[in-house]
Amino acid sequence: MTRLLDTTDTTAIAGLRPLDPVPLPFARDLAVRAFVLEREQGNILVYSSPGLVVREGVERQYLGHGHEAAVGRPAMVDAPLFVHEADRALVEPVQRVRGTFSRRHTLDDDFEVIPIPGHTPGSTAYLWDTGEQRLLFTADTIFLKEGEWHTAVLDSSDPAAYAESLELVRGLDFDVLVPWAAGRDEPPYALTTAADTRRRIDALLERVGRWI
Repeated sequence: MTRLLDTTDTTAIAGLRPLDPVPLPFARDLAVRAFVLEREQGNILVYSSPGLVVREGVERQYLGHGHEAAVGRPAMVDAPLFVHEADRALVEPVQRVRGTFSRRHTLDDDFEVIPIPGHTPGSTAYLWDTGEQRLLFTADTIFLKEGEWHTAVLDSSDPAAYAESLELVRGLDFDVLVPWAAGRDEPPYALTTAADTRRRIDALLERVGRWI
């Protein structure tokens, strides 16, 4: 299994195992990474990254959007892969897809699958309740850089759908934002509060609104 970060770090979140960061080839100031969610019901791997190798220790892998499979060297993970149906075509040429979904649903009462189309048609957030904190994985819909929350509106994105998804995220109850990408040499996640989330999402909505 690929090397994990030192979990003795005082900033670590119990149960969340960040894997090695990999710089994005087209944005070297950003690094992407996958995370292992340690759960009694079975560990889940969220996201992928170029060249990721995971031979054991996880029972399922979920992608936040299709670009994770399409960037860099293909990942090799010995666990069934799940992705939103709308992004399946981006993933299958690179990695075998075991199953797809299209609706919001919950796995084992602690891991919620929440479609948030806009960045890509199949962009998906995952809300994991550890029992102590609620972690929201937003793929590239929201990423971190220099302590700020950012959006990734591409020419291929749907700004109107993106704005609707941000409104949905604004109303979710979570304590930690865990994106796919974050600034190199920066923390891979950010603590937040309801008020902080609303303030930051409002700023993101203003930016995305310029594309509509």
